[in-house]
Amino acid sequence: MSGSSMRAVGWARSMPLSRGVNEARQWAREHLEALGWTRTAPDTADDVLLTVSELVTNAHVHAHSNAQLLLTWDTECLHVSVHDSSTDLPAPRPPSTERLGGRGMFLVDALADEWQARRCPNGKTITACFRLPEGAARSEGS
Repeated sequence: MSGSSMRAVGWARSMPLSRGVNEARQWAREHLEALGWTRTAPDTADDVLLTVSELVTNAHVHAHSNAQLLLTWDTECLHVSVHDSSTDLPAPRPPSTERLGGRGMFLVDALADEWQARRCPNGKTITACFRLPEGAARSEGS
């Protein structure tokens, strides 16, 4: 892209199995507050927090793994990424009265603008993208 430069800000945090999902949500909320999302786009901020909960829960419960949580804001999309040690890729499953769980990726699919799962040498990373609604103030994280 000639004449322009990409600007992004990001934060990373390891969430060991011994720490609860609530800690991941609180950590993410602090960064959403710093970006102004909790004030200018509270519904989108809530969607991000629910996605953080679901992805970290999946890492802990299904992968039996620590979760590496990464938030990256590039002024177009907030990327919420969670890496765990399992190479099993998730797939959204519709709700069922036959099982108690299994709705996490269904929720992520409904909440995020887009998402993808990718195998890595030491597991997988799931990344969900969230864009601000039309008219919401954009912060560049500075």
